[in-house]
Amino acid sequence: MAITLDESELGNVVVLEGAIDISSATELKAILLTALDSGEEVSISLNAATYLDVTAVQLLWAAEQQARRSGAIFRFSGHLSDLVSATLANAGFSSFQASANVA
Repeated sequence: MAITLDESELGNVVVLEGAIDISSATELKAILLTALDSGEEVSISLNAATYLDVTAVQLLWAAEQQARRSGAIFRFSGHLSDLVSATLANAGFSSFQASANVA
């Protein structure tokens, strides 16, 4: 599991690698808040994510909602693994799936 934040003038990329679960919730929340506080575009890279538990999905949903309220661009990028795709679909977040798979 790895969560990193790549910051640039063009925006922030939160890279999720491996299994992102409750054990990484504090780190994910802190990184998402840092990215959102910048006021720049936030992109969530899911290319290397192999698993997201419900805690991770809830944090991503909350971050998307915060970005929407503040007028910031928040998007998903990368191709979802079958397990991540199924997790998001089962949680009712088909909009996450669509935005990630087309980016």
